[in-house]
Amino acid sequence: MRVPRRRPAPGAGPVSLLLQGATDLDGARADVRIDAGRVTAVAPALPPQPGEDVVDLAGHWLLPAPAEPHAHLDKALTSHRVPNPTGDLAGAITAIRAIAADFTHDDLVERATRAAYEYLANGTTAIRTHADVGAHAGTRHLRALVQVRDALAGLVDVQVVALLSAPWTELEAAATPRLLAEAIDAGADVVGGVPHLWGDRAAGLTTSFDAALAAGLPLDLHTDETLDPTAQGLRDLARRVTATGFDLGVTAGHCVSLGVHPLEVARSTAAEVARAGIGVVTLPQTNLFLQGRDAGVAPPRGLTAVRTLLDAGATVAGGGDNLRDPFNPMGRADACEAASLLVTAGHLSTREAWHAVSAGARACLGLPVPAVAVGSVAEFLAIGAESLDAAVAGAGTSRVVVSRGRVVARSRLSRTVLSPT
Repeated sequence: MRVPRRRPAPGAGPVSLLLQGATDLDGARADVRIDAGRVTAVAPALPPQPGEDVVDLAGHWLLPAPAEPHAHLDKALTSHRVPNPTGDLAGAITAIRAIAADFTHDDLVERATRAAYEYLANGTTAIRTHADVGAHAGTRHLRALVQVRDALAGLVDVQVVALLSAPWTELEAAATPRLLAEAIDAGADVVGGVPHLWGDRAAGLTTSFDAALAAGLPLDLHTDETLDPTAQGLRDLARRVTATGFDLGVTAGHCVSLGVHPLEVARSTAAEVARAGIGVVTLPQTNLFLQGRDAGVAPPRGLTAVRTLLDAGATVAGGGDNLRDPFNPMGRADACEAASLLVTAGHLSTREAWHAVSAGARACLGLPVPAVAVGSVAEFLAIGAESLDAAVAGAGTSRVVVSRGRVVARSRLSRTVLSPT
């Protein structure tokens, strides 16, 4: 999968770091030595070397650091500004359009930066964020997020997707190719869009697909974010990729309709997705919030067919999507939340769920997958917990975040419970 464009990363030089006494993903005790951003030694016990920074991780699980494969930093932290009148996807789109004109450049940069720091503090060291591009936003959102990306280089890896909004009028439709081209010229790393919301879905797919191909950029589309059992945008995307040989990296987010297709249809689509090399991002927080509101009884969960995709051999990632905005007033910028929901609502094992928010997410972003192994990139999240279940559930009160081979964040929660009198 093609890696998006990179910028020079400022910051401290190479650091020699020794992580002592951690428990790896397999439950084994390990000391891990890191030099120049890479794991150089792993053993049950490693003696510190002169000048080496030593971090005591006894009682901590050392996990591959998560990545957020599908964020909306331009919308983040706005739920208090406007209500979602219906609670569903249409209501959220209406709400965000109502306040988008009031988003100044400084406001966009400030909220996006604050949200990125929340992600990083919780252990996420790479973020792919969509930025609205369309008649209601122009390219303002994207330019602000490009500034945030460049400012945070060397601390957190941010990729910016030019999210081409669905046009509401013929006039908007006529402007979309120009706006998308401007967004690409302004520094977008990835081309995006929402073909399932276009009146002409084929035209929506073609507009984004052709722009990505012409620019030589990866493609990341919001796909079939609907419970309509006849929606086949994911299948159509897979067939377009296969027919054209597009090999720059393709990701499909949401893919909700796949979860309500008849099993054989879902299996057939999943097989095509796997053959096409498309990564699918499931987003449990937002889809559990938005989907199924018109069902009086037995509401569907609104998730894609996670198990069917895994069984087909497709790359599956898990993400948080919206962070306290009209699309989801909740969200805590924590991969543990997404992984926990994939266990409880998606019926994945704890290890499968963490794989989705770490290895699966990084595969979709075109990034190397970290591991407690010599030669691996040093991107880790250490969580103080008694078990992997407890770590992924977020029960740990201590976290240490390692990115590019250095500690970039620490957190510890102190709890005091009064004794009975």
